[in-house]
Amino acid sequence: MEVQLIEDLAIKNALYPFAEIRAVADIRLGILTLREKWSLYKDRIPASLSLPANTIPSVKLLDQLEIAGDKGGKLSLDSLTRPWEIFEKNDAAIRDDFELIRAGRKSAPIPETVQTISSDNIFIEEGAVISHCILNAATGPIYIGRNAQIMEGATIRGPFALCEGAVVKMGARIYGATTVGPYSVVGGEIKNVVIFGYSNKAHDGYLGDSVIGEWCNLGAGTSNSNIRNTASDVKLWHQPELKFLEVGLKCGLMMGDYSRSAINTSFNTATVVGVGAHVFGNGLTPKYIPDFSWGIEGNLSYDFEKAIIDITNWKKLKNKNLSEHEMQTLKTIFDRKKK
Repeated sequence: MEVQLIEDLAIKNALYPFAEIRAVADIRLGILTLREKWSLYKDRIPASLSLPANTIPSVKLLDQLEIAGDKGGKLSLDSLTRPWEIFEKNDAAIRDDFELIRAGRKSAPIPETVQTISSDNIFIEEGAVISHCILNAATGPIYIGRNAQIMEGATIRGPFALCEGAVVKMGARIYGATTVGPYSVVGGEIKNVVIFGYSNKAHDGYLGDSVIGEWCNLGAGTSNSNIRNTASDVKLWHQPELKFLEVGLKCGLMMGDYSRSAINTSFNTATVVGVGAHVFGNGLTPKYIPDFSWGIEGNLSYDFEKAIIDITNWKKLKNKNLSEHEMQTLKTIFDRKKK
């Protein structure tokens, strides 16, 4: 049966900046987006169902649905309610998606030049190219998508997902639970990060406990802080509510779609970057960088026509075009900033 996923403005706002460009159901968590997970589970859904779009599908939830169908009763739903939960819940999501994807299937062979630990916990899709790297799946499953590439000298600990067409560059050090979305490129040191897709963190620098939207680029040497020097709880600015929210001990960078940072940018602990921002400037960044910001000093705005030209250029680098719908969505976000 099919599931109707109900989009709600309150849910979209709660997940700022990651539901500005996309539907909530198209947020990536684990290997798949929420919508993609539901499509693979649909044969197990006992009846037509309507659920909030931020509901996380799982075997546990499906078991509840089967029981509820027989006896009735209230469902216990696991949901994405805040942006930082995307990286916090990524470990469990990769594990669930891994079992879902590989059920009844056989992995492509692991090349002889690849050093592995717990190789039975590694799944490689056809067309992936990997050589002379280290894959440690004892700490969690490792999924390597179709036509993905892992270059020589990379060291990866699971849980880890490298989606279709994505690339891990030479010498990268990646810790779980990390997802590299489709056609993204990563390098340097990465820990517990979700990159939605078509984004680049291709050079040295640290990225941890973070979420990066689509079509982002982190310049060489860009790093983020994910914990305070005092080891006290972190607060994150939430623009829709105009207040700081308690996150917990660790939170890095929350970067909205189409945003970019200059080389050697130093992102503060729990920094939020909106959509379409061009981040550059001296010292640590402020905790909040609004949509379509031009630099971090002086409250300057990106010229919209210039922003569209630059976004179009970035999309061309991955053989994509900016659609009229995308342009109108970006214009709506830009106009909202001026109010």
